[in-house]
Amino acid sequence: MENLSGATAFITGGAQGIGRGIARALARQGVRVALADIDAAALDAAKNELAALAPDAESVQTFELDVRDRRAFTAVADATEQRLGPVSLLFNNAGVGLGLRKISEQITYPIWDYIAGVNLDGVNNGVQTFLPRMLSRGGPGHIVNTASVAGLGVFPGRSAAYGYTASKAAVIALTETLHYGLRDEGTSIGASVLLPGLVATGITTNSLNAAPDDLLPPGERARVAELARQGAEIIAAHGRDIDTVGEQVVEAILDGRLYILTDRMAADLVASRARAILDAMPAEDGRTERVLGMVSGTGTGTAE
Repeated sequence: MENLSGATAFITGGAQGIGRGIARALARQGVRVALADIDAAALDAAKNELAALAPDAESVQTFELDVRDRRAFTAVADATEQRLGPVSLLFNNAGVGLGLRKISEQITYPIWDYIAGVNLDGVNNGVQTFLPRMLSRGGPGHIVNTASVAGLGVFPGRSAAYGYTASKAAVIALTETLHYGLRDEGTSIGASVLLPGLVATGITTNSLNAAPDDLLPPGERARVAELARQGAEIIAAHGRDIDTVGEQVVEAILDGRLYILTDRMAADLVASRARAILDAMPAEDGRTERVLGMVSGTGTGTAE
């Protein structure tokens, strides 16, 4: 997109953290903004703040939304477009994570359902809700899905982040597929994946506060809350500020970039992982080009 002024944006997780930084950057561009969040108090605070940046007070609308709820997503999308006009900028930004230190603590269905439900299903619900509408209007438009550098590989000492890492890796693949698929179909709708490194947000404590009461065994919540507090202190001290990230996102949309990285903290990880994958490939036997030639353009996902 070449110009954002006058467009309507929908941002999940928009009342706090990175979502709020994106909302501020968009409001400064003259964009009408719909903020969706599970935290009602944060929504009120964000609306009051953004009203001063937006073209007028009515250009900022807020909605309570659990991104896992597909019916609610549709209802909120309808309400947004009735109040602000057609959404052409979609930010699937809501995300959660738990700071557990052992992978064995993460291997429970409730934890998986909570983390993957928000981080991955929530992104897909946003795409499924809004993309058909955007396509029917012909564009232009843009979708930004928030993943994480954690989705690029496992950092040393972070092997316990089972569901978080898996869900963020899936969001990267989902967005890459959208980006190239929409381009190859000749649409004027772009897609980018935001890969934050360390950003000064309240994700550690907010994730625990929003988690179901029965997510953790009795007595465990206090221990995890202390881990979340420690993580929040580190992030606050060393993380990039949300306004810088918001401006990075706006620049990437205007440039049509697929990948949006907030820093270079994953550079060595990406390089070492790529080397390990290349080293694991068998020697070339002349079959690769023949197979790629056969499956190209057929829609076949894999060849065996």
